[in-house]
Amino acid sequence: MKARVTVTLKTGVLDPQGKAILSALGNLAFNNVQSVRQGKVFDIILNENDIETARKQLETMCEKLLVNTVIENYYIEFFL
Repeated sequence: MKARVTVTLKTGVLDPQGKAILSALGNLAFNNVQSVRQGKVFDIILNENDIETARKQLETMCEKLLVNTVIENYYIEFFL
């Protein structure tokens, strides 16, 4: 089973990397970009057939390693 975990900064958390990307885009003449927020994507293949078991395992992975839950949100989606 393949899953994708998308991690984004919570609203209100400063994003210096996003600001640097915005500035670089402006330097490349992409002046119509209003803002950029960066994040992370993890594509994970699990040896699991039960989607609820897989979701629980992924949530545990996120809470323990992949996500800083103080400043980040995450979203899990499956590709069956």
